[in-house]
Amino acid sequence: MKIVCFAGCSGSGKTTLIERLVPLLKGRGLRVSVIKHAHHGLEVDRPGKDSWRHREAGAYEVLAVSPERLVLQHSFEQVGERSVHELIPALHPAADWVLVEGFRDSNLLKIEVWRAATQRPVRYPDDPFVAAIALPQADHLPEATLRPRLDLDDPDAVAAWLVDNGGRFDYDPEAYF
Repeated sequence: MKIVCFAGCSGSGKTTLIERLVPLLKGRGLRVSVIKHAHHGLEVDRPGKDSWRHREAGAYEVLAVSPERLVLQHSFEQVGERSVHELIPALHPAADWVLVEGFRDSNLLKIEVWRAATQRPVRYPDDPFVAAIALPQADHLPEATLRPRLDLDDPDAVAAWLVDNGGRFDYDPEAYF
């Protein structure tokens, strides 16, 4: 399993890039999973639906399944942030790539997604886990770097770069614990 984190401020284009990468990687015959960090409460079903009622009744986990998909809701007994390394084992082990959105402070290798228009600082000078920076072709980085620069508007090139550099992103859980 290969894992890459996409980190950047809100509005930088992380979700759009991942949304465009998934079918490109799938088109290369790869199985892709995504982990998305949400800063606020996360609800996947609606009040009144059976799975919502089971969760509201106090179920520790609710597994809903249909002919098309499976959704597992796990309620944490202690409220608090979880590390991305605690979440990875919940994914199916047959995934070839896991694209992680958020978890910008993790020790996973990451692609920093940055746009000058956000007027937010870059992370790469202070984050040794930034493997490359994805930004619009016309934007100029505020600080020099030897890290690869990827065109945010060319997801085919980003997918090719990931596949070509796949060995760098092999996940070894032993290395993180």
